[in-house]
Amino acid sequence: MKAGVLLVEDDLFFAKVVKSHLEKAGYDVTHCANGEEGWATFQDKPFDICLLDVIMPGMDGFTLCREIRDKDENVPIIFASSRYMEQDKLNGFEAGGDDYLVKPFNMEELLCRMEVFMKRSRLLQHDKQVVFTLGTLVFNYSEFKIYHQPSNTDINLPPKEAELLKYLCENANKKLKREGILLSVWGNDDFFTGRSMDVYLTRIRKHFRLDGTIKLETIHGKGLRLVTETEKVAEKL
Repeated sequence: MKAGVLLVEDDLFFAKVVKSHLEKAGYDVTHCANGEEGWATFQDKPFDICLLDVIMPGMDGFTLCREIRDKDENVPIIFASSRYMEQDKLNGFEAGGDDYLVKPFNMEELLCRMEVFMKRSRLLQHDKQVVFTLGTLVFNYSEFKIYHQPSNTDINLPPKEAELLKYLCENANKKLKREGILLSVWGNDDFFTGRSMDVYLTRIRKHFRLDGTIKLETIHGKGLRLVTETEKVAEKL
């Protein structure tokens, strides 16, 4: 069965080119010309991956991404935009996107990135449930959620933030170099990726405020360390 792609792009010529390449690569592509149409289509049928433009009339790509992420925490979302400023890319990750490509881009690069995220989704669906207990917080990686039992609070995490937190939990109480974290979670350690990680670290620190026993320390000139006295991992089928 072909993987379903939701392509939301208001440039009809560009959309036609992308759709043609993806269909030749074996994907089933549904094109929507604006954010409102994309959101209605996403609610109507499931998709395996989403490709979103940013600047569109009506609902922009960032808003659409947030709507999609509220409904589906796991579906991969890739932005494809002519906006190239660093803040635009960071906004994309903050909205819940997994990747950000600047137009014009190489179609082979897009296909490679899509396959990486598709593979991750397939592994997630078949992987064991992995749960980390951090004080009064319970982080369920498979669900991309943090539960705070005393306040009955549920926090949904974007996939990349969940991957970063999982890596930190797996290496709790260890000194971790920034480059090592970036290479393990993102696959590269360039400047932009480092800024993206800083955004997610800020969000994770905010989550940790729910439990004062958990600290994410910055080790000057070296990296990070997740400090917790009660960290444990439970795995079950």
